[in-house]
Amino acid sequence: MLDLRRLSLLREVQRRGTLHAVARALSYSPSTISQQLSLLEQEAGTPLLERAGRRVQLTPEGALLVEGAARLLDEMEALESRLAASSSTVGGTVRLAVFQSAALGIVPRALSLLAEHHPQLRVEITQREPESALDEVWAREFDLVIAEEYPAHAAPRRAELDRVPLLRDALRLGVPARSGADGMPLPSIPSIADAAGAAWVMEPRGTASRHWAEQQCRLAGFEPDVRFETADLQAHIRLVEAGHAVALLPDLVWGGAEPRVPLLALEGDPQRTVFTAARATSAARPAIVAVRAILAEAVDFAG
Repeated sequence: MLDLRRLSLLREVQRRGTLHAVARALSYSPSTISQQLSLLEQEAGTPLLERAGRRVQLTPEGALLVEGAARLLDEMEALESRLAASSSTVGGTVRLAVFQSAALGIVPRALSLLAEHHPQLRVEITQREPESALDEVWAREFDLVIAEEYPAHAAPRRAELDRVPLLRDALRLGVPARSGADGMPLPSIPSIADAAGAAWVMEPRGTASRHWAEQQCRLAGFEPDVRFETADLQAHIRLVEAGHAVALLPDLVWGGAEPRVPLLALEGDPQRTVFTAARATSAARPAIVAVRAILAEAVDFAG
């Protein structure tokens, strides 16, 4: 009989391409992964993997097994959700992936509410970029993700994921106050077009937020002078506060507190969409339902 845990390992090989990558992701040794896959090949009675340069790829028989394993894992998760729904208490563990401004603006209040309303529910939180976190939820590395979608930049869509809107988050231009940290006067920046000659801080290339920010500058008629690149929005704020840069900042980063830098509205008042995503097979699990409800309550509080 085929072992479901070994089938799950085979699915990870298909996704990651090397045994070392699977071992690193699952905190096993490569020899353990290799041994388990050898046992699976014995159970199947046919080779399931073949070398392709430095990587490994599935044989047709291996691909067939992975396709069936995905269905079995979905059915198992749906069964576990129905079983959990029969309990009178909400418990267990929810692995939540968040991006930084959600971690700043939503998570602290949500954890307080969870401790009050669901003390038996454990939530493990990891910061991840939304683009990768959606894939990791699909791959069962997380149970739930808070993700984002910028205007005209649709986030990846997977039929296997259940998406629920959480909030609309305004995006505005953060500029230095009229004097810098040293008290020296700074030039006035009344609009994004007037920031053409300013130094900018932006998130790393390849992110939706970076591409959107660059497009806003280009639509205003200039190419931004990006002198600082970091995913840390707190660093963005500090650079703006000190008068060293300007930045496009989401309102969520303030967590309901008063902004520490002047913020200018952009033409059209753009907003990003923040949403949660869970696997469709686990979306009805009471713990997932509870965390989503608490996140929505935390958003209302922050707003």
